[in-house]
Order: sequence, then C-alpha cells, then structure tokens
Amino acid sequence: MSTLRLLDPTFGDSFESSLRRFFSPATFEGEAPQLKMRIDVTENEKGYAVKADIPGVKKEDISVRVEGNVVQIDAEAKSEKETRGNGDKVLRSERYFGTISRTFSLGQDIDAGKVQARYADGVLSLDLPKAAPADSRRINVQ
Repeated sequence: MSTLRLLDPTFGDSFESSLRRFFSPATFEGEAPQLKMRIDVTENEKGYAVKADIPGVKKEDISVRVEGNVVQIDAEAKSEKETRGNGDKVLRSERYFGTISRTFSLGQDIDAGKVQARYADGVLSLDLPKAAPADSRRINVQ
C-alpha cells in the first residue's frame, strides 16, 4: 500500500521540511568529551613496548612512573591564550584542556633503571625491559 501525502500549494514543500526540522529529535551537546589516552602494549621475551596517544601535550607536561609491574602515565594539556584581532569571535571550541592519567599493570616487574621514553607526533613510546626474576631459594623448615 502506498503512503498518501497531502500537498497544499499555499505552504509548499518548504513548510513541510521546516516542520520536519522543527519536530526532529534534537541533539544537545553537553560538555566537551574528556581527553582519552589510548594505549597499545606488546610483549617479547626482553620486555614490553607501550605506545600511548596523547595529542596536544608538550613532552615537558608528561610524567611516567614505574613501580614494580605498575606503570602510570600522567599528562596535562594546557590551554593557550588565543589572541583574536579584527573583532573575530570563537564560534566553536572542541579542544580539551586538562589532565589525564592512565595506570596499568603488566605481567612481570619492570627494570625501572632501564626504561626509555620518547614522545613524537602526539605518541608516547615506552620501552619497558623486564626485571630479572628474583632468585628463589629453598628454605628448610625446622
């Protein structure tokens, strides 16, 4: 069965499309989404390699801490004062400014003294060598 559509020449199709736009579900945007740090972790017999996407952050504003098998990455995207001339105004700003932190644990302890970190093009690369396993010894129970 076909759909009937009433066409009133006094209002025309533009009136109908205006009503559709008016009654269509509106999308309201709240606050800007928070900055997310996405990471990739790979492992081989010598250690772990981590790549973390942290765009818009200066390398001086990144902190990496390693304790045992726990790695914590902290970063801060600082707001830069923008100067506007000739009466320009900001129509929309979606860039996020603030702090972000990511903590994760690995399967084996890390040798913190040999960790290497590089930051280029918004990607933090970490080389995390595995710590030598602690010597275990058998203890005689008396």
